[in-house]
Amino acid sequence: MQIINYLSNLAMPFIIFLIVVFGLIERNKVFDTFLDGAKEGLEIVFNIFPTLIGLFVAIGALRSSGIIDAMVNFLNPVLKIIQFPSEVMPLALLRPISGSGSMAIATDIMKNFGVDSNIGLIASVIMGSTETTLYTIAIYTSSVGIKKTRNIIIPALIADIVGMIVSVVVCRLVF
Repeated sequence: MQIINYLSNLAMPFIIFLIVVFGLIERNKVFDTFLDGAKEGLEIVFNIFPTLIGLFVAIGALRSSGIIDAMVNFLNPVLKIIQFPSEVMPLALLRPISGSGSMAIATDIMKNFGVDSNIGLIASVIMGSTETTLYTIAIYTSSVGIKKTRNIIIPALIADIVGMIVSVVVCRLVF
């Protein structure tokens, strides 16, 4: 185990060393190339910054306004019919939008129901089998300048819904 720790501590410096050596062998200006990459990275950050601010404001408004609780209460009769636990629904609603928001809800679920409870296991599987779809699409498409995301968002959200339903089914069958 100590050897693995030692090797993992050396991995990143070794990779940086290899990149510098390979750049020198190829006669590239390694530091200038690094600076060009850093400039390009900063340009990307400036391009996606407004999108990030908009997402964070929207997520904060959703969480503090009580809309999520109202949606859960509205969907509760349907959730009972399909046997989807209503305790997990806030996570299912926020997961496609925000990773940190859904992590906070998942943590709250774990505290209230326990990590080994059926609800806790379902929340864990949902967290592992779904994506922060809207966030990911917003960041990637805004960084390359794509404006029409309608054909991306609908299939991605359908995949998230399927992932959540399958998470519940698998947890009921396995656990």
